[in-house]
Amino acid sequence: MRLSVKIKRELKFLGGLTRTLKRVKSIAPDSNNLICDDLETAVDKWRDRPAITFEGKTISYAELDAMANRYAHWAKGQGITRGQTVALFMPNRLEYMAIWYGLTKVGVATALINNQLTGAALAHCLKISQAMHCIVDPETSPCFEDVKGQLDRHVHQWVLGAAHGEQRDLVKALKSCSQLRPDRETARDGLVAKDTALFIFTSGTTGLPKAARITHMRAQLYMRGFAGSTGAKETDRIYVTLPLYHATGGLCALGAGLLNGGSIVLRKKFSATHFWPDIVSENCTMFVYIGELCRYLANQPEHDLERAHKLRLIFGNGLRPDVWNDMLDRFKVGDVLEFYGATEGNVSLFNFDGRRGAVGRIPRYLRSKFNIRIVKFDVETEQPIRGTDGNCIEVKPGEVGECIGSIGSDARSNYVGYADKAATEKKVLHDVFSKGDAWFRTGDLMRIDGDGYIYFVDRIGDTFRWKGENVATSEVSERLAGFDGVQEINVYGVKIAELDGKAGMVSLVTTPEFDLEAFAKHVDEQLPTYARPLFVRLQPAIETTGTFKYRKIDLVTEGFDPAKTKDPLYFRDPEKGYVKITKALHAKIEGGAFKL
Repeated sequence: MRLSVKIKRELKFLGGLTRTLKRVKSIAPDSNNLICDDLETAVDKWRDRPAITFEGKTISYAELDAMANRYAHWAKGQGITRGQTVALFMPNRLEYMAIWYGLTKVGVATALINNQLTGAALAHCLKISQAMHCIVDPETSPCFEDVKGQLDRHVHQWVLGAAHGEQRDLVKALKSCSQLRPDRETARDGLVAKDTALFIFTSGTTGLPKAARITHMRAQLYMRGFAGSTGAKETDRIYVTLPLYHATGGLCALGAGLLNGGSIVLRKKFSATHFWPDIVSENCTMFVYIGELCRYLANQPEHDLERAHKLRLIFGNGLRPDVWNDMLDRFKVGDVLEFYGATEGNVSLFNFDGRRGAVGRIPRYLRSKFNIRIVKFDVETEQPIRGTDGNCIEVKPGEVGECIGSIGSDARSNYVGYADKAATEKKVLHDVFSKGDAWFRTGDLMRIDGDGYIYFVDRIGDTFRWKGENVATSEVSERLAGFDGVQEINVYGVKIAELDGKAGMVSLVTTPEFDLEAFAKHVDEQLPTYARPLFVRLQPAIETTGTFKYRKIDLVTEGFDPAKTKDPLYFRDPEKGYVKITKALHAKIEGGAFKL
């Protein structure tokens, strides 16, 4: 007798949930089993198996561990003590994971700094990390050099490559460091899972990047959770092009592979041109995505190898339903595992049964097992709506509200937050459903349907997402407002056809001496690529609300369409710089003529 589609979906959902919970159930805040212990257990089980392949070189699990041990002994040799932090400012490379893995073995935390940052944002991250040592490579060293004078303390710069001046040669220093594991009893005695392992930076909803504190327990939840949710095996090879300074690529994907005896095929960055040849030649069985990566693939012309692969699963977040269809129907990947999670928070969702477009599901019969709720939300005040009793109100099926997570003491509901205590408390909502309770605010708007499927709607506030990164409008405004000829600046995100996320746009009130070409150069100097405004609008004045806040809703609605405004509009052409937008150019942009 054939099972109905609904029963098959239910079994698939329960199977995925069971696998995941099984892997994370033993994680506890006061346990002395740390993330490095999990990885050492994997090494001991699969010593000779290939662990990571990068740019033609493959290292085994044993070699990965030996590399990590050298960094552990290097830290001890430099007098870097338990509880201190080392900043890691590099692009993806073979040594990346080995560095933080090794440092956790001796109780040292690693601040994973976005390698695209420059200027003030980079200096800010280095400052709040409290690191006295920073590891760079030849690509990021010049950026560090540019900001070292802005730091409030001397930070030793260690280069994985040629060192100059005050720089220190890390390659040379590591040669004298032992490959053997540091003694566990000495190095990790007294450390527990609620101690800090990493700092991962997020722009949050406003301002400069914040340092989300990742405890050993949270790192274990990421790595063990995805080892279970993906159902990965020894034979799996996972293709990773996402940056390792983010949790999705650096913890979720690595955990899925390395805690199951599989292999990681790591690339420095994503390339739509090389994607399918890589996937096929490396015999990859999975890859980790963000939605925009998949859209790049869907927008490519047909490739000879796009169905010649062995991909049985892709997993990630931000996959739009139409691209979801392309991945399954055009490219014939075996399955999609969409998930949702907040780096610094306690909310996580998995779409185990493949309902296209959903980020996860909370069935009614399992509602009490999840710490997640969606509450009614006022977009104007940017606060949850409360009833006459003072409590928040849950949304009904089909309604949009803010997703929140109940804060508890167990591993799954624990909320650690940021290095900054004030920023941590800002994300907590009190007295939600009863006096004294506390809930984590995700800052994300979602809706739930009658079957318990949850769909992501939008970010709350001004922050928008572009190229897989959160762009805080306040930060962009701050960096660009001081340019000659700019009197006022209003930053917001606009949609481009079906592209994921929103592209940056600035509305400017300028004086006659404003120079658009010089402004473009200033933008490049001040901002990382993903935060640079793609569109500029020149206005005689910027409209404000009754409380003197800049109005953005009309600007967002009008976007960069010259038919909707008489204001001059400009587009950042990849070859020519900012050029005036005509109706013809607008049509080309919306039609996908430019690789954005």
